[in-house]
Amino acid sequence: MTLALLAAFTARGRVVQPFKAGPDFIDPGHHGTVTGRLSRTLDGWMLGKDVNRSIFARAAADANLSIIEGMMGLFDGSSPVSEVGSTSEIAKQLGAPVLLVVDGSAMARSAAAIVKGFADFDPGVRVAGVLFNRVNSEGHYRLLKEAVEQQTNVVVMGHLRPDKEATIPHRHLGLVTAMEQGSVQLYHRLGQAATDTIDLDRVEILARSAGALPVPVPASVTKSYQGRSIRIGIARDPAFCFYYADNLDLLEAQGAEMAPFSPVKDQALPDVDMLYLGGGYPELHAGALAANVPMRHAIRAFAERGGTVFAECGGMMYLTQAIRDLNGRAHEMVGLFQAEAVMQKARFTLGYRTVELSRSCILGEAGVTARGHEFHYSALVPTGDLDYACRLSDAQGKSRGPDGLVMNHTVALYTHLHFASNPDVARSLAESACRSTGARARLHTS
Repeated sequence: MTLALLAAFTARGRVVQPFKAGPDFIDPGHHGTVTGRLSRTLDGWMLGKDVNRSIFARAAADANLSIIEGMMGLFDGSSPVSEVGSTSEIAKQLGAPVLLVVDGSAMARSAAAIVKGFADFDPGVRVAGVLFNRVNSEGHYRLLKEAVEQQTNVVVMGHLRPDKEATIPHRHLGLVTAMEQGSVQLYHRLGQAATDTIDLDRVEILARSAGALPVPVPASVTKSYQGRSIRIGIARDPAFCFYYADNLDLLEAQGAEMAPFSPVKDQALPDVDMLYLGGGYPELHAGALAANVPMRHAIRAFAERGGTVFAECGGMMYLTQAIRDLNGRAHEMVGLFQAEAVMQKARFTLGYRTVELSRSCILGEAGVTARGHEFHYSALVPTGDLDYACRLSDAQGKSRGPDGLVMNHTVALYTHLHFASNPDVARSLAESACRSTGARARLHTS
């Protein structure tokens, strides 16, 4: 439904700014492909009200319309008894009306009970409109519309019909990524469907009823060095594609220039001061990663000579000795850490995380904290001694053990950090990369 609206309004010539509530990388990738604009993450638990409002204001400033895709149910978040981390919390923080999406495929009057329950649950959340999904006929849609509008003050604004051609394949961490999907025909099809059966004019009027655009607050990041730029090699390919847009913005605010490269295809690293290996699907491309021996050796050499390397989840898996797939086959990786990343179909790790540094490293001094999330089906199996830089706790404050494999100026976490939860992390990484610049210059002249 979100992609259908994004595509329909973009086709109308609107500048549409997409957002995603909650920790996610896959949906924002599809948003960006549809609109041509980076989709931004908003999250009440990881970021808080002020940061969310600031991110929203900066991204939406030059857009005609902003659409925020929720997560799970409207009121689902980090706790079953509070709104923290929920889509409803974001709606409150931004003064945004809610357009509820309801699966109408097997109901009629019961839809009114569902909508009324959502609309009345929290008086601080304005459920102003409803869209029905998977509605086969106009007759069925009229029944749903009449039932809801008879029993509530919520306006029914349209529906989408089932369409087997408008489907994105699903796998173990979610939908297939936009990068892998390739064709944009799906988005065009969804946009046309929304144009045919949704009152887009009314949706746009609803958007205009939102509260005033927040005033952006500059991120509290200051450069501790002047006049020196740094280059960050960022892994960008189907194996490594999970990055928060604001993480990259905060690094660029520190004077960083991003130099994309592919661990799958490229034979050599670009000339850089730091490597950023994000999350993604290295397990699906383990054969190609293993076969690219020159790249694996180049990354290991960069780290061993003191280059700054920051890796998250899939990037961390890549730095181990091997990724072991679901068939038990080991694929040789960079080998920086004495461990294997073992895929386990029955082991799914998901949740918010607070990361506290237990020792000083490239992320900052001991005691520094930042927030993020874990989301993976693999487990780290040590084959030798490992050193850790961080302690983890979950959204309820319960200890989740160590994280952050550390060696020289490399830190590799399972946790996906959101730098906006503590922008000083970006500053610390840039400082480390800046120091690596001097080392790189000496290597080039020696």
